[in-house]
Amino acid sequence: MSLPAPLTGVVPPLCTPLTPGGEVDRASLAALAERLIGAGVSGLFALGSSGETAYLGDGRRRTVLETVIEAAAGRVPVLAGAIDMATERVVDHARTAAALGADGIVATAPFFTRTHPVEIADHFRRVREGAGLPLFAYDIPASVHSKLTPRIVLPLAADGTLAGLKDSSGDDGALRRLLVEARRRGLTDSFSVLTGSELAVDGALLAGAHGVVPGLGNVDPAGYVRLYEHARAGRWDRARAEQDRLAALFALTDAGDPAAMGGSSSALGAFKAALHLLGVIACPATAAPQVPLGDDAVKTVRQLLEEGGLLS
Repeated sequence: MSLPAPLTGVVPPLCTPLTPGGEVDRASLAALAERLIGAGVSGLFALGSSGETAYLGDGRRRTVLETVIEAAAGRVPVLAGAIDMATERVVDHARTAAALGADGIVATAPFFTRTHPVEIADHFRRVREGAGLPLFAYDIPASVHSKLTPRIVLPLAADGTLAGLKDSSGDDGALRRLLVEARRRGLTDSFSVLTGSELAVDGALLAGAHGVVPGLGNVDPAGYVRLYEHARAGRWDRARAEQDRLAALFALTDAGDPAAMGGSSSALGAFKAALHLLGVIACPATAAPQVPLGDDAVKTVRQLLEEGGLLS
């Protein structure tokens, strides 16, 4: 389908359900996509961080995209993550996604080697040209080690290279400054700024962000849709209340024992444990070598789902 410009609303980065043997569970992934669409999301983002794309080989990545695009069936746009270390590999992923029917591409700056802003800009131009689809820059400096500053991003927005930005930097001040400068340059009607921070969506929307890409939206998509709709209607008290409830629910990402696993394993394991408890996916397994959640952590996830009104 045609991608709206700018893209607005709630665009969850889908988890990738796996079988106990590590294969993509297509039935569970399709069920998850259907649940999100039914909750009123504005789009689906496959193969992002919450989709464990860093852990998936090319064959499994292709299976994910095929499944999500088929499940969406043109009802909402599908953004495809083309996440890899260097430009050639990213272009290959982007071309595969385009051939499969994705509506847009999401890509980070190159990583492993450190790149200059001039090289980062050239990278995005090559990916946009190679894919032939709208391109969203993914700002996640904690993983990529390069910050996408307004000096890099906004000229690429102005010349049509970038259709948008997913800001997962965690730097709300930098996001605010980017939004101010984008307005000053007259870019906000064509360039979409989406926050990846589940905990500060109301503030980002108040500042002028177009929408949110929440990993927690896998677990509670309806909550984020309500939050977005309250904010867009100017019902800020109700938006704040919804954000507060979601912030409390987000504590499930800390359920894992920090002595036994990393924060990413805890968060992704918790999302999947929640989806399993809710009956959305058949198995809560995460991709190797991530450490799975223990029984006590799963009990914590269940308790938080109950307190958040999602499970009785």
